[in-house]
Amino acid sequence: MQEITITINGKAVTAEVDERTLLLEFIRDVAGYTGTHNGCLEARCGCCAVEVDGDIVKSCNVLALQVAGRSVTTIEGLSPQRLTPVEHITTQSLAGVYEPLDALGADEKTLHPIQAAFHRRHALQCGFCTPGMIMVLKDYLEDNPEPTRADVRQAICGNLCRCTGYQHIIDAAMEAAEEMRLQAAMADATADGGDG
Repeated sequence: MQEITITINGKAVTAEVDERTLLLEFIRDVAGYTGTHNGCLEARCGCCAVEVDGDIVKSCNVLALQVAGRSVTTIEGLSPQRLTPVEHITTQSLAGVYEPLDALGADEKTLHPIQAAFHRRHALQCGFCTPGMIMVLKDYLEDNPEPTRADVRQAICGNLCRCTGYQHIIDAAMEAAEEMRLQAAMADATADGGDG
C-alpha cells in the first residue's frame, strides 16, 4: 500500500492504495465520482475516458500510482458548477443527463457546451457511454474547432455506444463545436478590449 494524492476536478484526494489500483477505481471508489463508467476493463469501449493533465486517457488502463500528483478531470468537472461526488450520486446529471435539468437546479448555462448540445440533441439513449463520449469530444474539439462530420466520427471511433447509430452524437458534436468557436471569439474580443 502507498499513500498518493490525485487532484480530481480541482480537489486534492489523498488515499492509501494498492499498487494494482486502477485510476478508474480511485475515481469511483475512493473519490466517489461515479460518472466515469467501467464498460470493459480492456480500454476498448471509452466509457472510462477522463483527462489527466489535459490529455484523454482510458482510466481502466492506467494505474492510480501513475497519476499520483497529477490533475484529473472527470465528467463531473466539466461544468462551471462542478458537482461534488454526493451531488452527482443523487442526480446523475452530468454523467448521462438522465434527469430534466430543471429538476437538478441546473440549466444549459451551467453545462459545458458539449453537455448542453448532448441534452438538446438527445445524443444519448441509456447514458452509460455518454460521460466518456463527452470527455473525448471535449478534448478533440478544443484541438480541432472546425471539424467535419467525418472528423467527429473518427474522433469517437474508440467510444462504443450500443444504443445509437451515433447520428445524434455527431449532431451534438457539430453544434458544440460551433458554440465553442463562438465562446472563443467572444473571449478574444473581450481580451482585445472589445465589449464582447
